[in-house]
Amino acid sequence: MTNNTARVFGLDLMRAMAICMVLCSHILWIYNPEDGIIRQLFALFGFLGVEFFFVLSGFLIGRILYGIYIKDDYTIKSALYFLKRRWFRTLPNYFLILIINIIITTSLGYSMPELGLYFIFLQNGFSKMSTFFPESWSLSVEEWAYVVLPISLLAFSFLFKPKNKNRFFLVIVLSLITLFIGFKIAYHINTKTTTLDEWNVSLKSVMIYRLDAIFMGVLSSWISINYEKNWSKFKFSLAFIGVLIMIFMYFGMGFLRILPATYPFVWNVVYLPLASLSIAFFVPLFSQMETSILILKRPIVFISKISYSIYLLHYSVIMQLLMLFVDREKTALFQLHLITVVYLTTTIVLSYLFYRFYEKPMMNLRDKN
Repeated sequence: MTNNTARVFGLDLMRAMAICMVLCSHILWIYNPEDGIIRQLFALFGFLGVEFFFVLSGFLIGRILYGIYIKDDYTIKSALYFLKRRWFRTLPNYFLILIINIIITTSLGYSMPELGLYFIFLQNGFSKMSTFFPESWSLSVEEWAYVVLPISLLAFSFLFKPKNKNRFFLVIVLSLITLFIGFKIAYHINTKTTTLDEWNVSLKSVMIYRLDAIFMGVLSSWISINYEKNWSKFKFSLAFIGVLIMIFMYFGMGFLRILPATYPFVWNVVYLPLASLSIAFFVPLFSQMETSILILKRPIVFISKISYSIYLLHYSVIMQLLMLFVDREKTALFQLHLITVVYLTTTIVLSYLFYRFYEKPMMNLRDKN
C-alpha cells in the first residue's frame, strides 16, 4: 500500500479506488445491517480493495527491483538498498500505529495474544491471527513479499549465474507464484473446513497463502517493460477480460452455486489467484491513464497520497474507538448517517496530518540518505 515517487494518474486512481472500497466495507460496522445485497456488496468492496493494493504494490516494486537487478551486478548491497527504501516507506508508519493500538487496547483492558509476532509481521504468517489490529494482516503479506523477492533473486542468481538476467527475473517470479499457489494446494489437501468464514480467516488472510497476489503484480511489471507495445495496444481488451472474470467470480459463481462447501478446490486454490489475475488485466489501462482535468485529478491524487495513512488509522484507531460510544440499537438511522460523516471526515483529516507531519518527513529522510 505504498506510493510511487513518479506519479501516474491512473495508478493514483487505482489506489484511491482501493482505499475507498476498504472504507466502504468498514462503514458496515456503523450500520451492522442484516445479511443482504448491500452487506454483500460492501463486503466485496473490502475484499477487492485489498486485492487491488496487492497487485498494484507488486507492479510498482517489480518495476523498481527489475531496474536494479538488470542494470548492474546484483549484490547483497543492491538487495539491501531496495529493502532499505521499502522499509523507510512502510515500517515507521506501521510501528507507530502498532504502538498506538497497543496503548488503546491496554487502556481498554483487552488482551493482545502473541503480540510479539506483530513486530516481525508474523501475526498471520502461517495461521489465522487474533482480533487485535485486524487490518494489519495485509501489511504482513506485503512486507514479506518485499523480502522474499529480492532475496530469491540474490540467492538463485548466485547459484545459477544467469546469462540472461531478463529471462531469469521472469523465471524467478513465475516460480514464486507457483510456489505460493502450491501452498494453497497443501492447505486444500490438509483442511476439512469449507465454510466461507473459515476460508476468510484461515486462507484469504494468511500470509503464506497470499504472496502470489503481490508477485502477480510483479509479473505484470515485467510484461509492461518487455512487451511495451502490446501493453499499450491491448489495454482495453485486457480490461474487458478483467471485467468478464470479475462478473463470473462475483456473480456467476453464486448463480451457479459454486460454493466453498461444494467446490472447495475452486475456493481454496483457484479463487484468489483468479482475483489477482482479473485485477492484473486492468493494470495496462490504469498505468497509461492520464488527465488534465484538475478538479478530477487533485482529489484523487490527494486520497492516493494519504491512502497508506488512511489504511492504518481508519479501523482499529478511529472506527473501533468511535463505536465504543454508539449503541446501534438505540440510534436512529439519520444519526447513523451523521456518525458516518463524522467518521469519514475524522479519518481524512487525521490521515492527512499523519501523512504531512510523519509519513512524508520519513520519506524525505529516506531520500536524503
